[in-house]
Amino acid sequence: MYRIIKCARLAYPKGIKTTVWLLKIMLPISLFVRLLQYWGIIDWLATFLNSIFKYIGLPGSSAIVFITGATLTTYAGIAVMTSMALTLRQATILSLMMLLCHALPMECAVTHKTGSSFIGIVLLRISMAFAAAFYLNWILPVHTVPFELIKTSSNAIVTLPILLKEWCYSSLKLSAMIFIIIYLLMVLQQFLEMYHLMRPLSRPLIPLMKVFGLSPNSAYLWLVGNTLGISYGGAVMFDLLKSGNISKSEANEVNHHLAMNHSLLEDTCVFAAIGIGVGWIISTRLLFALIVVWGRKLFNCILHKK
Repeated sequence: MYRIIKCARLAYPKGIKTTVWLLKIMLPISLFVRLLQYWGIIDWLATFLNSIFKYIGLPGSSAIVFITGATLTTYAGIAVMTSMALTLRQATILSLMMLLCHALPMECAVTHKTGSSFIGIVLLRISMAFAAAFYLNWILPVHTVPFELIKTSSNAIVTLPILLKEWCYSSLKLSAMIFIIIYLLMVLQQFLEMYHLMRPLSRPLIPLMKVFGLSPNSAYLWLVGNTLGISYGGAVMFDLLKSGNISKSEANEVNHHLAMNHSLLEDTCVFAAIGIGVGWIISTRLLFALIVVWGRKLFNCILHKK
């Protein structure tokens, strides 16, 4: 019991620091998007992109959500998405696009340090994000259920003071939700580190690595990448590469899998909290991770036979 309390105490300042860092990104972006909507700029932008995004079941205005998530973080993308009028179906497609393709400058720099091509991973993640959008637009049931993280008043926002009031209310609720999720994840992280549970937990995953097309040596990296993210996973992978416990080709395979499916614990919690179906989140990410790794193996096999 003492150690659990200690984990909670150690996690609190980290949770506060991480939440503040995220909100510094999210809140200005959220307000900026609300103002763009108020001035009609989002509608103007949509007219140029509707012809492309309609093929993936999205309005052209939603491009700003994808671009924000791809260049910054999923949290920044969520801030934009929750500021727009979308259906739950559209929000689900957008969420999966962001989950497969987010924070490209930072995360692709990490995977580059562990042996993967920076440009290659960027192009892979962008192309797979659109492939996933086509896939979801094809299989998701057609419905018009609104996506409402924050229920706003039924009256249209016609004045700037009302817009700012609605934004402040939604921002407070979003901030509280993010802190709770981040704090609980930090407590879990402290607990895993304190009891040195990462390696013991990774051993039962070795058979699963064969299904994913990864080597048995990848189990520990897979667990780190899916609980602590690409940044932590990259640091661990770099150490394993230096010590010779994993080869460059094995590390490259793990990078391709994690490009599609990493931070599964955190991301699933965050997007589920805003109303996106857990089943769609997990199944789509695992499916595209399988497609990427096994597709790459098949391509290399065909290439070597020529």
